[in-house]
Amino acid sequence: MKCIILAGGKGSRLSEYTKLIPKPMVKVGGKPIIVHIINYYKKFGVKKFIIASGYKHNIIKNYFKNYKNIEVVFTGVNTLTGKRIKLLENFFHPNENFYLTYGDGLSNVNISSLLRFHLKHKKLATLSAVHPPARFGEINFNKKYKVINFDEKPQLARGWINGGFFVFNYNFFKKLSLKNVMLEREPMQNLLKLNQLMAFKHEKFWYCMDNLRDKRVIDYLIRKKRAPWLKK
Repeated sequence: MKCIILAGGKGSRLSEYTKLIPKPMVKVGGKPIIVHIINYYKKFGVKKFIIASGYKHNIIKNYFKNYKNIEVVFTGVNTLTGKRIKLLENFFHPNENFYLTYGDGLSNVNISSLLRFHLKHKKLATLSAVHPPARFGEINFNKKYKVINFDEKPQLARGWINGGFFVFNYNFFKKLSLKNVMLEREPMQNLLKLNQLMAFKHEKFWYCMDNLRDKRVIDYLIRKKRAPWLKK
C-alpha cells in the first residue's frame, strides 16, 4: 500500500523555523519530522510514499531526490488539504486502499491493526481517534465506532479527536472535487452523511508539532529515549 503525507502548509505557528523551511522539514532529534513519520510507516511494511508538497516545495523535493520510493508532488502553495488529495488521484488504481497522514504528527498507532479495522468495516474512510491536547477539534462516534459527529475546532475539545493516520479507499476520490476545501470540513461531513467514516481508537501516544513548545516536547522525548514511535 501507498501512503500520502500532507506536507504543503505554511506552518505559520512555528514561524521560528518555517520562515526558512516547510514545517515537515523541521528537525526533531536531528531528523526532519517527516522522516520520523516515513520510518514509522516503514516498520509496518509500507514501501511507497507520496508527499503532497506546496510551501517551499523545492526544499522537500531536493531532500528526497535520491529516494526511489518517495515521490514529492507539488500540489500548490495555497491549496487546502481536500484539493491536495484530489490532485493525487492518478497515482492510485480503482479499489485500492491507501494510507494518509499529516506531515507534523507522531504516534505509536498500530498501522497493521488500523488497516485490519478499515478492511473489516468496508467503509470509504477510517481515521485514528486519539486523546488530544485541548486545542484540536473533536469527533464523536457510536459503540460500533462509526463516526456520528465531526467538529473541527470547538471552543473546548474533550474526549477524542481526529489524529490523522487515515486509511481511505480509492472511491473516496469520487467524493472529492477540485474545489479548494479542507479535508476535515466538507469531505468529512459528506462521508458522515453517507455513513462511510469509521474511527479506530488509539489509546496510546499521539502528538502534533504545532508550535515551538511542541517541537521542544518532541526533542525532549527523543533525547530521553522516551519517544514511543521510535521503539520497536
